[in-house]
Amino acid sequence: MDQSELELTEDMGRFYDNPLEFVRYAYEWGKGELISSNGPFRWQKDHLTEWGKQIKLRKFNHTNPEPVKPIQMAVASGHGIGKSALTAWMVNFLMSTRPFCKGTLTANTATQLSSKTWAEVAKWTRRCITGHWFNVSTGKGSMKMQNKQYPDWSCTAQTCREENSEAFAGQHAENSTSFYIFDEASAVPDRIYEVAQGGLVRGEPMFFLFGNPTRNTGFFKECFGNGKRRHRWITQQIDSRNVEMTNKAQHAEWIKDYGEDSDFVRVRIKGQFPRTSARQFIPSDLVDAARGKKIHPSTYIHRPKILGVDIAREGDDQTVIICRQGLATYGLQKFRGLRTQAIAGAIAESIKKYNPDATFLDMGNIGASVYDLLQDWGYDVTGVWFGVEADRKDIYFNKRTEMYGKISNWLAEGGALVDDEDLCSDLIGPLKGFSSKEQITLERKVDMKKRGLASPDCGDALGLTFAYPVASKKDIMQRHNRRQKQVQIEYDPFAPVGRRQQQQYELRSIGYE
Repeated sequence: MDQSELELTEDMGRFYDNPLEFVRYAYEWGKGELISSNGPFRWQKDHLTEWGKQIKLRKFNHTNPEPVKPIQMAVASGHGIGKSALTAWMVNFLMSTRPFCKGTLTANTATQLSSKTWAEVAKWTRRCITGHWFNVSTGKGSMKMQNKQYPDWSCTAQTCREENSEAFAGQHAENSTSFYIFDEASAVPDRIYEVAQGGLVRGEPMFFLFGNPTRNTGFFKECFGNGKRRHRWITQQIDSRNVEMTNKAQHAEWIKDYGEDSDFVRVRIKGQFPRTSARQFIPSDLVDAARGKKIHPSTYIHRPKILGVDIAREGDDQTVIICRQGLATYGLQKFRGLRTQAIAGAIAESIKKYNPDATFLDMGNIGASVYDLLQDWGYDVTGVWFGVEADRKDIYFNKRTEMYGKISNWLAEGGALVDDEDLCSDLIGPLKGFSSKEQITLERKVDMKKRGLASPDCGDALGLTFAYPVASKKDIMQRHNRRQKQVQIEYDPFAPVGRRQQQQYELRSIGYE
């Protein structure tokens, strides 16, 4: 190795925990192809600086490697802010400073991956001071960056089709860094993320997500705001208007055409997730407003109590029990892997605890067996088949769709949800469609799973509390007593005139003429 290469290698070691200084050093800013550029934008500097801090905190030791906590960073942004360029710099930094690292880069479509994301990697590697250390293949069948001497020291571009998920498994670099970079992350199937996270258990693992926040469900959304993964991720949300060199005139036109607070502007300019998607059945803003909401018992205590039970036995699905009373929900329970008798036992315990006015049971899967057991034990439960005709068949395709429609209306009226991530995710997950008869349809569970979403068991359980109208036992008893009193009052037809007038008054007072 000649002197200049030795010095370059030493410099790369010096930049090990300083990606911003690497980017300033590695490219000829202000010269040649970069004549008009002075270096990274402010938001890119912020990202690189924070990344360097996280590397320092972990103090990974290559000579005596002990696994460290993964670095996980996610950026949601509007259009045209320079995400692809930053992605390329990150690949160059990792490949140049971490011998024998292994990386995977992906995007939402093969076209995006090959023509934009990987094309940026190839372009910036040519410009990089260490670019001659690597071979970069750019054909659609093979997009790979490899060290010329050590081919296992590499970064590979992979398409993110769900059926290709196993290509993201088993990436480990015990003595170095295993990294994943996802471009257009909002559209990547959740299954891909789940498999890829298996590569974050050894060495110095890193996981980076970039994208426009086009979907308000899924893994990417869950990294931000009140998402269930937020505590593990370092996040940025970038407004395109605050980034140097973006098209401010175009932004102004979009805002004029669509409105400052439209979902179009939120996603494409502000880097904020949409309040709802065009096909989302239950709007996210309704669910967000209801989550953990407190309402006074006096507003619902007189309303009927209804238990909804969605039943599962095996796999990832879960049996869910929830109680709804007027605008309130409580008593949420979730079980996995219970056998039929154990499920029936759990439901029986909830019936004894809450004394509901009605219990509605999902009759699919093993639901019919559970129903029979509860009936044999003397419990009054009502079975519901999701696929049967809706009461309002002029509007809804089937009973399950109608139940979700009622949930949406209930939320709009001020319904309060248990503060539970599964429940809220289940409600905003299913998409809306239309049948050949223009009836509203709800996305099937099997189709949700194909999109990488979990079965909406909690949402279905809540939906079951709207299956059929329910009167409270107290109201039923009062009506029964009124009828009994009516019979008693009307029994004496030979009473004097004054007494008959008194009888008529009493009948009117209890609601009967």
